[in-house]
Amino acid sequence: MKIIAWILIGIICLILVALLYYLIVGAIIFHFSLGRKELKNRVKKNNLKNNLEKYKIDLCWWDNLPFKKVSVLSFDNLKLVGHYLDLKSDRTVILVHGYSANYKEMQQYAKFFYQKNFNILCVENRGHGESEGSFVGMGWTDRKDLMNWIDFLNKESSSKIVVMGISMGASAVCCLSGEKLPSNVVGLIADSPFDNAEREIKYILRKAGIFKNILVKHLRSYAKRIHGFDLAEADMIKCVKKTKTPILYIHGKLDTYVLPENSINLYNSTSEFLREIVLVDEAGHVMSYPVLGNLYECKINNFFKKFHIFD
Repeated sequence: MKIIAWILIGIICLILVALLYYLIVGAIIFHFSLGRKELKNRVKKNNLKNNLEKYKIDLCWWDNLPFKKVSVLSFDNLKLVGHYLDLKSDRTVILVHGYSANYKEMQQYAKFFYQKNFNILCVENRGHGESEGSFVGMGWTDRKDLMNWIDFLNKESSSKIVVMGISMGASAVCCLSGEKLPSNVVGLIADSPFDNAEREIKYILRKAGIFKNILVKHLRSYAKRIHGFDLAEADMIKCVKKTKTPILYIHGKLDTYVLPENSINLYNSTSEFLREIVLVDEAGHVMSYPVLGNLYECKINNFFKKFHIFD
């Protein structure tokens, strides 16, 4: 009997150790990959400071305009924050920032649309900035948040809406494209999107020389069991196959963070009657606008004309 008791105790200890390993390692991986993002050191990361100086990007442009802080409740009862400039125009743009980023990094795009007399709504993604949320949606949960923002705008006015995102925000736009959108959502712009969240995480881990398969499986299991977030569902290619709204894809050919093949895959999966793509020489991750300058703006204008978005 003593032997059986010791065997049972050993089995229970092994189960407890395995459970602790699962929870502790899962929590660590989740925190660093999908956990809420703090922005205080953002300017020091990913060579952003160098890019801001090189391309003379001014993040203080916002301060001169009367943006109003607004909010909506998400499908899972989180307070999401946005910054809205109402010019009483018949056209509006929703701008969606990227992973671990700040809405103010969308200023160059906001300035372009402001000059074209668009109302502007810059959102703060869940898990970022002043928006609530304990984890990052990787574009997948963000698609539902964007639906809430579209509903917010439609209560404010009956303007035509374009949704534009960069990096993870661009992937959110791709996910949004698969939803049943109101008829006044007339165009989507995705600058540097990844085409599958799980594959992108594997790619980043491989670049870092980390055992990608074991960690990603652990992360996927932990995120689903503990947070109810199924990373395997975040497949942007499946979404764009269902789109009824024209999409413009933009990607830098020198992007090593999100490879340009992602946009090519998304483009090839989109209806040939609803797609346009711009691949930019000499541009890294989300650097197509600074590299192209006015030509970037021309590409967007040509997209609007080609699909008669504001006719």
